[in-house]
Amino acid sequence: MNIPTAWILPSLGVPELLVVLGIAVLLFGGRKIPEIGKGLGEGIRQFKTSLKGEDKEAKDGKDTQPQSTET
Repeated sequence: MNIPTAWILPSLGVPELLVVLGIAVLLFGGRKIPEIGKGLGEGIRQFKTSLKGEDKEAKDGKDTQPQSTET
């Protein structure tokens, strides 16, 4: 069953974003919104750097697991 992605994730326009912002201000208050945004940004940044770190290790040929030595 193929469902178009437009039905799953409809595009958000300016009016919809304003409604979401208004609800967020009502729920969290005006002072808490910047703190939430800062925390979200830091989390995204940390996630991206961790992904880049794993890719960098794979390119360098370093294994995260120690190799077993047979005797």
